[in-house]
This record gives sequence, structure tokens and C-alpha cells, in this order.
Amino acid sequence: MSGRLTIVGLGPGDERFWTREAAEALASAQALYGYGPYLDRVPERDGQTRHPSGNRVEGDRAEAALSQAADGALVAMVSGGDPGVFAMAAAVCGEIDAGPQDWRAIDIVVVPGITAMLAVAAKVGAPLGHDFCVMSLSDNLKPWDVIERRLDAAASAGFVIALYNPISKARPWQLGAAFTRLSRHLAASTPVVFGRAVGRADEAVTITTLDKAGETKADMATLVIVGSPETRLIARPGREPLVYTPRVAAEALA
Repeated sequence: MSGRLTIVGLGPGDERFWTREAAEALASAQALYGYGPYLDRVPERDGQTRHPSGNRVEGDRAEAALSQAADGALVAMVSGGDPGVFAMAAAVCGEIDAGPQDWRAIDIVVVPGITAMLAVAAKVGAPLGHDFCVMSLSDNLKPWDVIERRLDAAASAGFVIALYNPISKARPWQLGAAFTRLSRHLAASTPVVFGRAVGRADEAVTITTLDKAGETKADMATLVIVGSPETRLIARPGREPLVYTPRVAAEALA
């Protein structure tokens, strides 16, 4: 008899960000799989086995979890943020698609979580108040010229753009190249938000503009939101400004 694989979104930080469904899924699992630092966020429980792994072995991790679930176990796969946003739900589905027929009989449950884009947006106001898009700047799984075309399309169409995986030690130039590309379509004064490790002890949020965005440091724990031509800053004496994108498009007011 096949078991169940539950892919659990842990949100951006500690247990404050877990849904009740996530907490129940983690408590009832016989085995836990996940990227080591994410799995470390989950308290150890008697009777559960834990299977941490590295950041670049998503397929192997999904395959191992599916194999144990196929043997009848109740398995949970943890994922930072939301498991369906550049995360483990897609990796699991990909392994099922290419894997043995019996994996298709496994009960698959995806438990949503607060993704970094939403956590960062909540810290500064409502930059995602109107139409937006989400992209990863990593070219590990797609060519850089595809990323450039998508940046051009999103910026020229007036979307707010949330950027995951903006920079790493192996590709330190790509975020700067993305800002240069976006500056072809957007004003220098366009608001840009950097949110690093939001929800954790080392959280840092910076609000700047597109012409100065290259001066702010970022890493793989950073989520970047680039405003649209309609995104605004609301100055507040003694407080950080609010960043918001009006819900009504300018064309509707013309």
C-alpha cells in the first residue's frame, strides 16, 4: 500500500509563520526530508527519522522521499517559503512525471506557506498591490538570454517584479546586469526593495531606487522587489516610507 508525501511550506522564518496544517503534517510524519538548514527549523520528535541533504540535490531528495512513501510511510518534505514557488513541490512533481508508475499512486499533499515575496512586501507596505510577476535570476535551469527577454517583457508591460535567487558567489554579476536591463524601461526613481532573511534573527530590509540599487548588497537569502512605473513611496516623518502600488491602473483614471 502506498503512503503519503506531504510537501510542507515553512514560510520565511520560525514556527510563527507555520499554518496549522503545516504543523499537523510535520507532527504526524514518520520521516522528514529537506535541505539541511530548513530541516533544522523543525523540532526533533521521538519516532521520526530525519534526512537532511544539500541545496543542489533536489531531485535526489524528492526521489528518496517518494521511494519511502511508496513503501507505505507517512513522509513530509519541508521547503522554505511556499513549496510551489521555485521549490520542492515542482521537484517532486518532476520526479513523479519521469519516475516509476507506482509513484503516481502515492497520496501527494502540498501545504502552502508564506513565500519570501509576500513576507518582504508586508514589511514595507503594499508593493504588490496591483499586477506583478515573479522571476528567478538563477541561470542554472534556464539560459541568461531567456531571463533578459522576460525582464524586458515584464518591465515594458508595467509589472512589479519580484526577483528570487538574485545573486550568488558563482554568479555575482547577474543582479547588476538585471538592474541595467530594467533601467532601459523604468525611471531611475523607481522604488526597489531588498529583503534579506525576513522572519529570522538577521532580517534586513532596505528601500532604495533603481539608480542606486547596485549599492545595496544581496545574497541568496535576499528577495528583491522592483516597482512598476506606478509604484510610489509615501514619506513618513521619523518612520520608514511606505512602498505601494495603487490598485487602480493609471489608464483606468484617464
